[in-house]
Amino acid sequence: MKLIPTLAVATGLLAVPAHADPLPSWNDTDARSAIIAFVDGVTDPAADTYVTPDARIAVFDNDGTLWAEQPIYFQLVFAMDRARVLAEADPDWASTGVLEAAAAGDMGQVLGGGEGALLEVINATHSGVTVEAFQSEVRAWLEKARHPETGMAYDEMVYQPMLELLGYLRDSDFSTYIVSGGGIDFMRAFAEEAYGIPPEQVIGSMGEASFEIIDGVPQVVKQPGIAFVDDKGGKPVGITRDIGRKPILVGGNSDGDMAMLQWATAGEGPRFGLIVHHTDAEREWAYDREGPVGKLNEALDLAPESGWLLVDMAEDWATVYPRP
Repeated sequence: MKLIPTLAVATGLLAVPAHADPLPSWNDTDARSAIIAFVDGVTDPAADTYVTPDARIAVFDNDGTLWAEQPIYFQLVFAMDRARVLAEADPDWASTGVLEAAAAGDMGQVLGGGEGALLEVINATHSGVTVEAFQSEVRAWLEKARHPETGMAYDEMVYQPMLELLGYLRDSDFSTYIVSGGGIDFMRAFAEEAYGIPPEQVIGSMGEASFEIIDGVPQVVKQPGIAFVDDKGGKPVGITRDIGRKPILVGGNSDGDMAMLQWATAGEGPRFGLIVHHTDAEREWAYDREGPVGKLNEALDLAPESGWLLVDMAEDWATVYPRP
């Protein structure tokens, strides 16, 4: 799979010297100062705000927080592309109008069918294969697929400032997790290489699955159906179930992250909530309150009174995507 050189290569942040700027792609604004002040406070043993390393948990949404999400979630693009491949291999596969539309690449018709249509496409394209085979297909897709507007590989559209933040936190003895509404098997296919986050530290929505022995080999096979949705109120539930500790730092970008932000920042001791606000129409996209993807409405209103940091992409980031 072709992936961008990430933390280890593009930023060098997996082994940053103590004197180096930990956030070189962040402009010298209040946002950068607030992040560094928080990290300094929780890592200084002499400070009243000191937090032991085992409790330094940081969680981040993926879509719109660690990588781009416009004009539609990248996992749905993968599902549409896979629908075409499956229909070409078996003309009988597209057995409904929704699946015919997906195989034809008619995103408008699929989206027009609402949640039911999206679930039908996900079920049909994300099941009937082992987890390992599915993740191999995700990696192969990332190798060749390109974004229709930027022409970039989807895994090149990760945010350089957030890569630096992840590295900075890990250098400061934080454990970093992804907590996303995206499919867990989809994200685990690339999260370690893209973000330095291993599969066991990825929490996401889960489909049904079964244990089977195929040709004498024990396998976990993906099945139709949704077992758990890791979005909105599901995010605190997923964190509690899979981590067992309340994070002290939470990063998100939409109302889907609001429950996670509310729950985590309501705890005792130092807490930090961060929202990536998409304000940069020139280098990325500008959006918040409207639209089907990455809607930021209620959380945007709650941010000031809740003490959450609004990261203004246009003002606070010197660059958006990794440098070549």
